[in-house]
Amino acid sequence: MPAAVSWNEFRKWLLFDRKTGFRLDFSRMGVGGDSLDRMDVPLRKAIEAMRELEKGAIANPDENRMVGHYWLRAPGLAPSDEIRRAIEETQVRIKSFAAHVNCGEIRPKKSRLFKNLLVIGIGGSALGPQLVASALSAPDDRMRPFFLDNTDPDGMDRIFAAIGPSGLKSTLTIVISKSGGTKETRNGMLEAMDAYRRAGIPFAPHAVAVTSEGSQLDRQAAAEKWLERFPMWDWVGGRTSVTSAVGLLPAALQGIDTDAFLDGAAAMDAWTRTSDPRANPAAMLAAMWYLSGDGRGRRDMVVIPYKDRLDLFAKYLQQLVMESLGKEKDLAGTLVNQGLSVYGNKGSTDQHSYIQQLRDGLDNFFVTFIQVMRDRAGRSIEVEPGATSGDYLLGFMLGTRRALYEKGRLSITVTMPDVSPASLGALIALYERTVGLYASLISVNAYHQPGVEAGKKAAGEILAMQGKLLNFLRSSGGKGVTAEEAAKAISAEDDAETVFHLLEHLAANPDRRIVAEGEELFGRQYRAV
Repeated sequence: MPAAVSWNEFRKWLLFDRKTGFRLDFSRMGVGGDSLDRMDVPLRKAIEAMRELEKGAIANPDENRMVGHYWLRAPGLAPSDEIRRAIEETQVRIKSFAAHVNCGEIRPKKSRLFKNLLVIGIGGSALGPQLVASALSAPDDRMRPFFLDNTDPDGMDRIFAAIGPSGLKSTLTIVISKSGGTKETRNGMLEAMDAYRRAGIPFAPHAVAVTSEGSQLDRQAAAEKWLERFPMWDWVGGRTSVTSAVGLLPAALQGIDTDAFLDGAAAMDAWTRTSDPRANPAAMLAAMWYLSGDGRGRRDMVVIPYKDRLDLFAKYLQQLVMESLGKEKDLAGTLVNQGLSVYGNKGSTDQHSYIQQLRDGLDNFFVTFIQVMRDRAGRSIEVEPGATSGDYLLGFMLGTRRALYEKGRLSITVTMPDVSPASLGALIALYERTVGLYASLISVNAYHQPGVEAGKKAAGEILAMQGKLLNFLRSSGGKGVTAEEAAKAISAEDDAETVFHLLEHLAANPDRRIVAEGEELFGRQYRAV
């Protein structure tokens, strides 16, 4: 392979939009014009399906729901005045609430001003706000954000330690859960309540809920008189909720320009509505994903943003793509086991990690390079004559891309002007649209997650098993039993392995008052003390 593509090839495969400032370079994907010609009709059908989705068609047939996250940045497109008003009124309420908090009109019970923000959520309810905070935070932010995004007790302790007992006095907590019953989020909320209690601080005057109207969480927040409640609608999925109250409320409280964020997303939405697939960046991305992986996801997508502020973008994209496209059956109910694997890290860190394999190892991927033109807000020094640190960052990106191209490895380059609210909104919207179009090409429902629900159901069954196990041990008068004996006692002979894991975990935590005795692992006796 040559070291670089020709100038004519580069010009042929580059898309550019003056309004967003985005450029997409497909010249290193090895796709010929004939292949793309064959994609023209399917892509036009996918674009038309997206158009119907935006008009209010039932795009999530399994749950009989509309899919409306695009209306969040263009309420005028909503299929009813009721939905349009709900969006507009919520956005006004968010900005008003944030302004009252930031100026001290809404204030904590034992401090002059809310200075910290604790966001409790999981999946898209955490990843969206985390990405926005990581990408757009500044030293002069109105509030410092913290996140409880898992049910890991040690992880929670680290967050509470970082805030500190005195810091809780000036901490506003947002609990985000559409159903209000998500266990990980509920656990985080209960742990936060306990932390406030131990610090002698009432929780309700420090708490806000983002949830569905009438949900378990909504009812609790109303009964306990939390500060405020903001809606989540059934037509917005968690992984596409960052332009709803899920992402806008934390961002507004931090002082981030949410109007610019929404405007950037709206501008990208407008570009990606282009009917001609070759002029539509989302359609072109979807086509490249499809052609490079034979429509079966046979190549992984490696996402490498060359910007520290975007270090969470690969993780965010991992959820958006894999939860949306990783499906067992297509829309006709046929077994297809579709999907597209995503992983990544930031450049130029990857020069020293998995770039070695990407260049010389398995050719089972394509890379998405994300380049940011603006280095920093202020002036840059020259670290060498004529070269700044930002010049080196670009050099490493271009050099890595060249090294991969010389070995015939595929790559796409997405260039954005800066990391601003508008540009981040546009980047997120670009990939939301691409996922929707690709889902149409492979005929799967991108807006449900039955595999996730199956995992939740199984977890519930295991915790019910643990309840039976604890009842048995505590009623055994301190008598020791093996894992196998305990499994038989609770009628779980077919799952003695799970019983073993539960017993080992209980015994490893002294506060559970279950001890394990004996040196031989599978002969251990477990008893309550």
